Amino acid sequence: MIEIVGVRFNNRGKVYYFDPAGIIISKSEDVIVETAKGLEYGTCARGNHQIEDTSIILPLRPVIRIATEEDHRSYLAGKAREKEAFDYCIKKIADFGLDMKLVSVEYGFEGNKILFFFTSDGRVDFRELVKDLAGQFKARIELRQIGVRDEAKMLGGLGVCGKGFCCSQFLTEFHPVSIKMAKTQGLSLNPTKISGTCGRLMCCLKYEEHAYEDLVKKAPKIDAFVETPSGKGTVINVNLLRANAKVRLEDGLDTTLKTFSFDELDVLGGKGRRAEYIAAKAEGKLEEAGFKITPPPEPKYNLDSPKPSPKEGRPHSAPPHRSFGQTAHKQDSHFPQKSQSDHKKPTHHAHAERVMRDVDKTLKPNRPQPLETVQGKKSKRRRGGGRGGPGGRPK
Repeated sequence: MIEIVGVRFNNRGKVYYFDPAGIIISKSEDVIVETAKGLEYGTCARGNHQIEDTSIILPLRPVIRIATEEDHRSYLAGKAREKEAFDYCIKKIADFGLDMKLVSVEYGFEGNKILFFFTSDGRVDFRELVKDLAGQFKARIELRQIGVRDEAKMLGGLGVCGKGFCCSQFLTEFHPVSIKMAKTQGLSLNPTKISGTCGRLMCCLKYEEHAYEDLVKKAPKIDAFVETPSGKGTVINVNLLRANAKVRLEDGLDTTLKTFSFDELDVLGGKGRRAEYIAAKAEGKLEEAGFKITPPPEPKYNLDSPKPSPKEGRPHSAPPHRSFGQTAHKQDSHFPQKSQSDHKKPTHHAHAERVMRDVDKTLKPNRPQPLETVQGKKSKRRRGGGRGGPGGRPK
């Protein structure tokens, strides 16, 4: 075990390990450390802690001291000079006509080195530019070409999701992203929809890649010939997140679509296996071709059972059948059963009149009142005006 501290040199930079050299350093405390470029001003991202010796590369560079007020003033002065160096370099790039885009400038803590970051489509001959910058700032000048993803990380911004760039917030390293990841996740292959602001494939395609790879192993492919609880069919759509597939059953109807989970499907083959099944089904040799015959599903109601005669009666749960012009008699032991002569079956016209009377009673309250009363009184019709106004129609 070895004791280390984690130091970050900017808000979005990578965390580097240093030897605390016996100094107790707290998180968010500014420190001065020794690097390959000399002394640098950084912020402690994680205080003193111990890790395994095999997890880091030894030897570690030490922490010189905790930053003082003078160190902090020197750091702020260097930040102010960065703005001046950026504006001057932009002007000289235009004067020399160089095909390059300046992204950022970093001023060394000791003030003896200035680092310029730029992007370009090809190689750039900037020797004259370096000589001019060195004569202007009297320091060591270094120009470093970076990629478009590093440019987005330095500048920051908002992605298509509405949040800040992942690379400028928490990503410390860029992982390779391929178009295969978009295919696995079922995304659109339109470059404008799966590319970030930098013009490269979005880094977030890498986040769920392992989860989708596990789901793809269990999912059948589209156009696969499968065995389902309802029979054999062809997969026409797969939903990885819900772990189900839509299958077109081979029952002679192309519109027979059902959804099954991945556990309910047994893949028999591809399009060739489906053609073999259709040929064997036409010849009636499914078993000889190696296909299992799926029995038809049992009907919900037994249609083959004999219908009960009117004399035998019907089940208690089923309501008695009433034909037009007939009434059902209540059979109860408490009431004496009346003979047929006591009941007079209504004729067709009598039944129709009774129905019309019931309808008339139901609709009578909703009918509009007539303008002239039945008793012969004159109607109080008003002339002119609109509804609700003086002399208007009655409401």
